[in-house]
Amino acid sequence: MRRLNGWRVAAPVMCLVAGLIFAVSHNVADGHDLRGGRNTELHGLVRDAEGRVHEAEAALGRLRTDLEALERGAAGSDQRVEKVRGTAASLAGPAGLNPLRGPGLVVTISDAPRGPDGRYPADVPVDALVVHQKDLQSLLNALWAGGAEAVAVADQRLVSTSAVRCIGNTLLLHGRTYSPPYVISAIGDPDKLNSALDAADGVRIFRQYAQSYGLGYRVQRPDVVRVPGYGGALRLDKAQEVPR
Repeated sequence: MRRLNGWRVAAPVMCLVAGLIFAVSHNVADGHDLRGGRNTELHGLVRDAEGRVHEAEAALGRLRTDLEALERGAAGSDQRVEKVRGTAASLAGPAGLNPLRGPGLVVTISDAPRGPDGRYPADVPVDALVVHQKDLQSLLNALWAGGAEAVAVADQRLVSTSAVRCIGNTLLLHGRTYSPPYVISAIGDPDKLNSALDAADGVRIFRQYAQSYGLGYRVQRPDVVRVPGYGGALRLDKAQEVPR
């Protein structure tokens, strides 16, 4: 069954977003004010680029709705289409397309607070005061290792094709940008997830920096954790099974 590929629509815009965010984030990391001059213009361009990504996603959603209606109509008169639709429905859960809820953990991490002047302390390296891509990856890898059934960063469900990338102190995920604090929701056995976080070297290092420099690190265990279904484009050209 053919699926509409939104990546081709959003990819050029995402590249523009990434380049603009890199320039803005460089100045943010140095403690500069974003309210003046060229930085303000770049910030506006980033917002405009994100708006175009959202418009492309909305158009993709409408096309998918139309395609779904056509498939339903075809399934009523074609058993082959009906069979393919049944197979696709059975794979929606493992592919991460369905929202889930259950026990788990919510982890929130953030940069160290700035001073009253909007700058970081001059006697501490800026790299020690902000969340890095490797910090997010360490947390996510630990949660997967702890048996997480589903994981989301902010409002985005992670699937096999997801790539968590940070440009400066800004997260780029599925064509959208996010700033700290970063909220990670994971469904699974809370005790096993928490033990996996404690055992991960990268997480331990981040917690040490949090204690020394004031970065944010908080683990919560709500009664119910909710993770949305993935709504982006699905395309996987190559895959290889990893032996367990």
